[in-house]
Amino acid sequence: MKFVLRFLIIALALNLSAQSGFNSEGFEVTKQDIELNVFDKDSTANALIIYEKGESYVDRETFLLKSEIKKKLKILNRNGFDKATETIYLYGDNGKHERVKKIKATVYNVENGQITQTQLDKNAIFEEQYDENHTLVKFTFPNIKEGSVIVYSYTLESPYMFKYKSWYFQEDIPKLYSEYRPSIPGNWEYNIKLVGGKKLYTNVSSLRKNCLQVMGAGSSDCGDYIYVMKDIPAFIEEEFMTTKDNYLARIEYELKVFRGFDGRVDNITKTWKSVEGELKTDNDIGRQLKKSSVTKDLLSDTIIAISDPLEKAKAIYEFVQNTYTWDKTFNIFNDVSVKDLVNNKSGNVSEINILLHNLLEANDIDVKPVLLSTRNNGFATRIYPVISDFNYLIVHVTIGEQIYMLDATDDYLSFGQLPIRCLNQYGRLLDFKEGGYWVDINANQMSVMKYRVNLNIDDSEALSGTIKGNKTGYHALRAKRAYFSNPDTYLDSYSNAYPSTQFVDYESETTNKTATEFSEEFKVEQSLENVGGNLYINPFLITFFDKNPFKLQQRTYPIDFGYEDAFLYSVELNVKDYEVIDIPKPINLSLPNKTGTLIFNSSINGDSVILFFKFNFKEAIYDAAYYDSLKSYFATIVDIQKNSLIVLKKKP
Repeated sequence: MKFVLRFLIIALALNLSAQSGFNSEGFEVTKQDIELNVFDKDSTANALIIYEKGESYVDRETFLLKSEIKKKLKILNRNGFDKATETIYLYGDNGKHERVKKIKATVYNVENGQITQTQLDKNAIFEEQYDENHTLVKFTFPNIKEGSVIVYSYTLESPYMFKYKSWYFQEDIPKLYSEYRPSIPGNWEYNIKLVGGKKLYTNVSSLRKNCLQVMGAGSSDCGDYIYVMKDIPAFIEEEFMTTKDNYLARIEYELKVFRGFDGRVDNITKTWKSVEGELKTDNDIGRQLKKSSVTKDLLSDTIIAISDPLEKAKAIYEFVQNTYTWDKTFNIFNDVSVKDLVNNKSGNVSEINILLHNLLEANDIDVKPVLLSTRNNGFATRIYPVISDFNYLIVHVTIGEQIYMLDATDDYLSFGQLPIRCLNQYGRLLDFKEGGYWVDINANQMSVMKYRVNLNIDDSEALSGTIKGNKTGYHALRAKRAYFSNPDTYLDSYSNAYPSTQFVDYESETTNKTATEFSEEFKVEQSLENVGGNLYINPFLITFFDKNPFKLQQRTYPIDFGYEDAFLYSVELNVKDYEVIDIPKPINLSLPNKTGTLIFNSSINGDSVILFFKFNFKEAIYDAAYYDSLKSYFATIVDIQKNSLIVLKKKP
């Protein structure tokens, strides 16, 4: 009776789960799991993890870190077929390597009203070398169809306790249930980090005695943990973000302390004080920062004679920019040689910016190196030192009360401007005497794009006029790079973007690649169409955004523009010989908390129609809570540019 009762309870639970959708209570595959081909909570999903579970522990006999992983995957439609291939990355070095064992998979389908099962063939498992330290193991599930459900599992074996298995709760497809059960012996103490900002549904821990023993040496207790997340949305990458690794919901481990059974204690995670002590004598950082002899006789007498510190710093910065070429590699901790840079005139990020540092320091300018992680590399850990998190080095300069962040790897950067790749919120300033600290990494000014347009209508009812453009900040940086790389074809970028308009007689007022602004002027011509005796004119011959960059139903990570931004477009249209039938209606819009303002006005002033359009983003980074407002804001911007019409009728 007890067995029957237990069976009925389980059956009832599964039935209730099936009635509400997929069986997210376990790995048993129900008919509804197979027949349901739409996920109500995300109609755009092509595949879905219904249930997954991972367990990591140290094997009592081999002392290897084992991770047993099992998943139940649903293929919703043909676009989800790419999820039918699993790739496992295995690490190895110094004669040791990770292994994967016990790979099993069963594919469930409904055929002729019956549930069928197809097993993964061992011959369908392939291994290939990815790079010096990684091997790939790949396998593709058989007999995949729309509606297939796959239950698969494998076991990872790793000799690397410093690389305790991370667990990704979030991927690019939604998940209904994700559970991870790590068991950590007391010999190893980790910094445990929950990334992504999502809350755990279950977070419990317990102590298990004598989980690990070494004969004649001692035993260790284990901390057993259970972490669960439910109803996890897919992570979809979109514009205006840093790397997805900053936001994917996951648990990570950084080895902090190892305690041997012999009483030995190794402090793996160090303090910043100890790390700076090591960097001070490091061949690639500390010793290169002392290479003052290499800098002798590099600067001209003209630069050395400059008395104003700011002007001298600018001259030294420009000298490094123009003399040395970045080889597009970072290598901030490997094979750094300022001497090689001076000899070869080409080098990596560290070499160029350390040379800049040394030249400034040799000329009595207050300068410090700053380590940072680029936008594509992810955020550096702040709660404890993880040197491998950093992949870039810049220079922090203090002149009077003003601070400048410098990077001489780009010929087009103005003094105090960093490449966009560096705008990743913060960096670690190194001060080997007083001790380092975290510094904010921000754009040094708001970026602005302006166009002033003057238009006339000729006797053949064609539009003609002039456009004057002015760009600052990162808009100027992009324009300078495009223009100076090939001035003869620069105007083609406008012609290709706006094929219905002719662009002629181009002239740029900017002659210096490192100028803080980029100014340009050119003439435009566009034919107009007369419909029923009326002319319909869209005054936006140039647009700032052709489409709304935000399309997600929900975005769970910040909107990171990198810098504050502003746009302005003004038009004066001469309508002397025309009657104005209609002009666009005014629009005023603000983002929450006054973090952005949009103004659009049109008016008639004598013989002219005046149009003024301005909008801005007063924050470089917006919290995800602003997403719907920003989405609506951009929709309005695009609509104004596409659908604002001036309607004219020829006067008798």
